[in-house]
Amino acid sequence: MAEPQIRFDDGAAYERMMGRWSRLAGEVFLDWVAPKRGQRWIDVGCGNGAFTELIIERCAPAEVVGVDPSEAQLKFARTRPGVAAASFKQGDAMMLPVAAQTFDVAVMALVIFFVPDPGKGVAEMMRVLAPGGIAVAYAWDILGGGLPSEPVQAEVRAMGLRTVWPPSAEASKIEALRKLWSDAGFVDIETREIVAIRTFVDFEDLWSTSLLHTALKSTIEELKPADAAYLQERVRARLPANADGSISYSARANAVKGAKPA
Repeated sequence: MAEPQIRFDDGAAYERMMGRWSRLAGEVFLDWVAPKRGQRWIDVGCGNGAFTELIIERCAPAEVVGVDPSEAQLKFARTRPGVAAASFKQGDAMMLPVAAQTFDVAVMALVIFFVPDPGKGVAEMMRVLAPGGIAVAYAWDILGGGLPSEPVQAEVRAMGLRTVWPPSAEASKIEALRKLWSDAGFVDIETREIVAIRTFVDFEDLWSTSLLHTALKSTIEELKPADAAYLQERVRARLPANADGSISYSARANAVKGAKPA
């Protein structure tokens, strides 16, 4: 059985699978961060621009630069009607393609667990911030069962199948985020938990959306048909439908913010 990989190169599929979750958690996150209007932002690991669009909508920034390694994701991001004020660059979170002390806010939205060396990524946020700027992030609580895909992942594990985590899943822990920010030299560090609730039209909507997760899809496609059907029924039993057939459940993220010394 081939080792499944987590890859996100299809911007439209990512929007359905994760972009909506990102917005739900992102709105709570931005309320907590409470940034000033008219600031210069860098969105590290901007993906298909879901959070970039939310920054523009909610924070009236003077400038937003989105950086992501996937040109396919960036291509989708540029098509969003709400991002005309943003610019996008292909680049690595551990070597951002921007000058030092350029931004007032550096954000990683659902990204830090994908950075091979999270410490380097946070150090880069420090480098590109102007004195007094803030670095903020939120990450699904992967190891604490907070992933949006957890209802499926839990049943995958229960069947003795492999679960594939992002390379730096440990960085999603709230105490790990605090330590990363402290080690990078940020001050006035705060953390909090965020809960997001999403409603799917019905089970088929939920199941087909779950299969947009590349690693899960790979695992399920390699099952025998009877085993795949059994897994699907286990998930269905785990998430009972509302009276109208819709299904609602929650995901949980950990958030952190800190300031660069002035």
